[in-house]
Formats: sequence, C-alpha cells, structure tokens
Amino acid sequence: ISVTSVEDPVIMSKIRQNLREKHARHIADLRAYYDSEIRSLKEQLESSHKTASSEDLKKINQNLADRCDQLDVALNEASARIKALENKNNMLEKQVADWRERFCAVSNTSKALQERIEEMRTNNKEKDNTISRLKSRLRDLEEAFEKAYKLSDNKNTRLKEENKMFQNLLGEYESLGKEHERVKDTLNATENKLLDANSQISDLKR
Repeated sequence: ISVTSVEDPVIMSKIRQNLREKHARHIADLRAYYDSEIRSLKEQLESSHKTASSEDLKKINQNLADRCDQLDVALNEASARIKALENKNNMLEKQVADWRERFCAVSNTSKALQERIEEMRTNNKEKDNTISRLKSRLRDLEEAFEKAYKLSDNKNTRLKEENKMFQNLLGEYESLGKEHERVKDTLNATENKLLDANSQISDLKR
C-alpha cells in the first residue's frame, strides 16, 4: 500500500470492506462445504439404514460420528483462524491510523519549518541590502570627510563632527553585522531541524 493510499480514507475504507467481504465469503464457503458434507453423510446414513444390517449400521454410525467430530474440530480451527485474522486486521488498521497521524504531524512541522526558513531568508536578504546601503553611505561619508577636511577653515571642529558621524555610522554597521550573524546561525539551526523532519518523513514513507 502506497503512502498516498494510506492517506486516502476512501481507499482505506475500500480495503477494509474488501477484507471483510473476503472473510465473509471464506466463512460462507466453509459453512457450505460442511453443510454439504453433513447432508451427504445424512443421505448415506439414510440409504444405509434401508439396506444394511444392525452391525453394519453400528459401524456406519460410528464412522459418521467420527467424521462429524473431525468436521467439528476442523470448523473450530477455521473459526479460530478467521477470528485471529480479524483481530490482526483490526490491529493493523489502528497502526495505519497512528502512522497517518504521525505522518501528518511531521509533514505539518516540516511545512512550518520551511515557511520559517523562507521568512528568515527574506529577512536576511533585507539585512544584506541594508548593510550594502550602509557601506555605500560609509564610502560617501568618507569622501565627504576628506573633502571637508581639505576645504574647511575650522579643521578641528569639522573633523570632530565628521568623526562623530563616522563613529555613529560605524556602530550602526557593526550592530547590523552582529544581527546578521545571529540570523544566519538561526537559519542554519532551522535548516537542520527541517532536514531531521524530512528524514522522519522518509522513514514514515518507507
């Protein structure tokens, strides 16, 4: 039975119905066989009563009694076997239902992890773009700082102002860099969880 069949309740219902029908036909065949045997034995008994002597009738009756005992034993064994098969079938149905629930749970977990990873990748891409913009701004400020240093009359004052701006921007850049590293670590951990979930899905499919 494929994984798709296990997930489809209609297919599982048809499978259980087919098994019950097979069991019912098997029991009906056994009953018809034993009923036919009994009728045949009764006919033999009635026929023998008409033609046989008393001793012959005793032997025939004993043989028939032995045969009936054998048929009873065989019927009991067949009934026990059918009961065992029905119990096993019920157990397998419960096991399949449990596997289906586990498969759905792992699939949902995998889907949630995949969505989380996509969201983190999007955020990471936005962080990368922000860092790129900050680098561009840093280069512009460095160029402006060099120009201001050359053109300004009050070099010390302008230098302090530009240096303060530079330090603030550098601090912002370092903070975003650290945040970027934390996002990467979280993304790697989530991808490992997704691999574990996919591995569980593969095991359940097998």
